[in-house]
Amino acid sequence: MAQANTPQPPYYAAIFSSTHTGAHEDYDDDTETILELAKQHPGFLGVEATGDDDLSIAVSYWESDETIRAFKELAEHLVIQKRGRETYYKSYKVRVAKVERDYGFNV
Repeated sequence: MAQANTPQPPYYAAIFSSTHTGAHEDYDDDTETILELAKQHPGFLGVEATGDDDLSIAVSYWESDETIRAFKELAEHLVIQKRGRETYYKSYKVRVAKVERDYGFNV
């Protein structure tokens, strides 16, 4: 997955880290559904994700905290969240942060 192309700060990041149960049936489909929902949602800026069978981290970028909260409450998202708690994850944590600085370089 490529790095997200984010605008100049400020903007927000929702950081989702999870440990997995090992149950993978429908996980990839649900992940793709969440990504497509996010891409269509107002305020979505991009996402970066990495992980393995033990730990995954996904950082999604948003214009505001309000757009993150609105995305979290989408009906389809709520259904997949429930399935994640019941099936895919041993544990997860969501952290929301305001990005105030953004710098780096491209090769």
